[in-house]
Amino acid sequence: MAVIVALGAFLMTLAGGWTAQRVTDRRHLVLGLAGGLMLGVVGLDLLPEALHAAGQEVFGVPLALLLFVAGFLVAHVAERLLAVRQAAHGGSNGEGPGHDHGGRVPQVGLTAAAAMVGHSLADGVALGVAFQVGGGMGVAVALAVITHDFADGFNTYTLTRLYGNARRKALMMLFADAAAPVVGAASATLFTLPEEPLGAYLGFFGGVLLYLAAAEILPEAHHRHPALSTLLCTVGGVAGIWLVVGLAD
Repeated sequence: MAVIVALGAFLMTLAGGWTAQRVTDRRHLVLGLAGGLMLGVVGLDLLPEALHAAGQEVFGVPLALLLFVAGFLVAHVAERLLAVRQAAHGGSNGEGPGHDHGGRVPQVGLTAAAAMVGHSLADGVALGVAFQVGGGMGVAVALAVITHDFADGFNTYTLTRLYGNARRKALMMLFADAAAPVVGAASATLFTLPEEPLGAYLGFFGGVLLYLAAAEILPEAHHRHPALSTLLCTVGGVAGIWLVVGLAD
């Protein structure tokens, strides 16, 4: 049953990526929505789950929050170092004139998309474990995973393309993100992830996502089109994740 539900998540992820791909003529709206979805996922889903799973404290601060800040800083430092390296080598994104990505480094987009794949893999494992615990738990987790995966697919494709990667690479990362829940659900019959390491990972991953949303995606969304519609897409993205979290509970 878990694998069958994961196949539904596979299709939802592809649907999210297809949606992001089809509305490129409204790029500012896509980026505004993606920023809102990422902000909602971090603040309303990942952080609460991370705090619950990795409950221990280090010098009076929950471990999940320390790793959240660490993830933010690591994403910032990595992007700056890669940008400096690219500038030192007279960096070009290789797409020729007319493909300005504001000095963004393609590797950052691929790394962020790979982190999304890792998160989807963990979702699949959680789905498999939930169905082992009991039917009611499995249904609740299935609802959360399937609805979240539309946003995951949307964000995976958007992040990869935002940093100047070719469409082929964006589609490859999208397919990997779609397949990850199926692999995770199938592997749950062989092993399970300990709760505390999973919570630590979610905290770190949340920090990375927040950096990308706040420092890259949302500024880019409002840079050329500071329109009310873009702002509404961002708020709508957050509200959509809130609705999904509420329904899953």
